[in-house]
Amino acid sequence: MNIIAVQRHSTEELVACLRRVPLLKQPEVLVYNRALITLEMIHTNCLHPPQNYIWLQELRKVQELRWSLREHGVDLFRLDGYVTYLVRYPDGGEASYDVYPPVVEESFEADGTVALLINDGMHRLYLARLEYVVPQVVYVRGIPKEYPYYSFPRPGGWEGIDLLADNPDPQKYFKKCHRQRDNKRLYRDFQAVFNNVGRSRSALLSPEK
Repeated sequence: MNIIAVQRHSTEELVACLRRVPLLKQPEVLVYNRALITLEMIHTNCLHPPQNYIWLQELRKVQELRWSLREHGVDLFRLDGYVTYLVRYPDGGEASYDVYPPVVEESFEADGTVALLINDGMHRLYLARLEYVVPQVVYVRGIPKEYPYYSFPRPGGWEGIDLLADNPDPQKYFKKCHRQRDNKRLYRDFQAVFNNVGRSRSALLSPEK
């Protein structure tokens, strides 16, 4: 990855952006607007993944990003805010991207479990596990109860997560246990605030969007 420029943004700028993150199908709902948002160093053993797999292509991409940012003095696992980086491609084209710490939400489950649920950045956190790193995460508390993260935490945590060569077909593979039928009504739309961070493809393709 040919990163040619990096711009750092402070913790305060990160929090201000997060407070403007809407729900994808309910853009009037700014789900983090009144939440407590902090940057914390949390061991991955304490975090609860909602997803049953790691996509190897995405894991390799995250690893390459970590190495490339390191060449610019940026630690992917300790951003202390967020970073905008500019990439130059072999054809001469350029594109800028934002990267912020993985987002973890405090989630109260029906059995009394309080889960530190991984909302965004699961592949980065898996890489942190492989590298024996305690990563910095965005820890969000006080989310309105009517707008929980759209999937439940895995009961087994990281144990038994599949490493898959391809992004699996949801008709043939159980990716996540969703909280409701139209689960994307609870999807946090980070792309509405940050630059080129991606959206769920299934959310984009949904006719109900």
